Amino acid sequence: MQPAQHQRADYAWFQTLGTRWHDNDIYGHVNNVVYYSYFDSAVNTYLIEQGRLDIHEGETIAFVVSSSCDYFNSIAFPEHIEVGLRVARLGNSSVHYELAIFKAGERNACAVGHFVHVFVDRVDQRPIPIPMAQRAALARLLHN
Repeated sequence: MQPAQHQRADYAWFQTLGTRWHDNDIYGHVNNVVYYSYFDSAVNTYLIEQGRLDIHEGETIAFVVSSSCDYFNSIAFPEHIEVGLRVARLGNSSVHYELAIFKAGERNACAVGHFVHVFVDRVDQRPIPIPMAQRAALARLLHN
């Protein structure tokens, strides 16, 4: 599922990342699988910083259960990119993110992705309601 828009103004939060030497593949651009690590880094940075998710000791963790990416323009090392994040759907135990990767300062996305987390109990790994701190942080990113 692609976001309806692929422009910077449609995303609520951004994380700046630098591409790394080993991100490039034999064709001279960032390999497609690396985009997923950019998405994962942005989502988890937001949850840790804004939602107080404790990835080491917390009772709740989040598992990726679905992801996809569509590519429009390549990126390569060395470049700075900005990963835009918004929430498409906030359920009881799951959240559907929409992400976009932009070259620094550019208006149009190079790639757009979809990422679904299910929040689970760390011990039994069964779905649980999204904790209030994370729910509040995610609600701020809801896209209409």
